[in-house]
Amino acid sequence: MYDSTGDDMEKIARQGILYDFYGALLTEHQRQIYEDIVLYDLSLSEIAQERGISRQGVHDLVKRCDRILEGYEEKLHLVEKFEEIQSLTRELAETGRADLIQRIEKISGEIIELETH
Repeated sequence: MYDSTGDDMEKIARQGILYDFYGALLTEHQRQIYEDIVLYDLSLSEIAQERGISRQGVHDLVKRCDRILEGYEEKLHLVEKFEEIQSLTRELAETGRADLIQRIEKISGEIIELETH
């Protein structure tokens, strides 16, 4: 379904992350088809044939799931907060020993601030 261009790879990665965070909020039918596309890299035609629905129906459902998952992220910001915490953790890991306690205090404050928003 996708070629391996950077934009497509980023889209697939984004879909996977959103699915990891919010996939349980989709219906069972939506989850099955979305997993076939995002996790198992099946084509629209393969899924349509396997599920007994039209290729267009699969396409529409995947687009709808994308919108639903993005909507959850817009409201809850869980992926955004997770990525910020990852960034802060990497920054902490790269901090020299002499500055470690000062950086830990600063970064832990930033993490606490993220959790309260």
